[in-house]
Amino acid sequence: MNNDKIFQMDFSKIYQLLLNKVQKKGRTKEEADEVIRWLTGYSQAQIDEMAEKPLSYAAFFQNAPELNENRKLIKGVVCGVRVEEVQDPLMREIRYLDKLIDELAKGKSMDKILRAETTKKNA
Repeated sequence: MNNDKIFQMDFSKIYQLLLNKVQKKGRTKEEADEVIRWLTGYSQAQIDEMAEKPLSYAAFFQNAPELNENRKLIKGVVCGVRVEEVQDPLMREIRYLDKLIDELAKGKSMDKILRAETTKKNA
């Protein structure tokens, strides 16, 4: 699948897929939303609103209020590709969210997912 197809996908559909993924593994919508808020700076009300209306996945990231500066600490492989090596800036943001959701689904603690320990060390 090329990047343009992913960018044009409807956020509400992808959001539901992300929720399904974590809920199948015993995690909650609230935890997934916390991860999304941490990454993008959206409020819960904004996420809920965007999940109900047509919005491209690209627009979701392009309009994010404040992308978390610690997102660059996210490392690892998603779909066979190292997140930190993704060249397209928009696709890298998408892969950051994919990686965070993967970590949540795999049972990682929220502190580790949200890079809390590293943030404390840098403070």
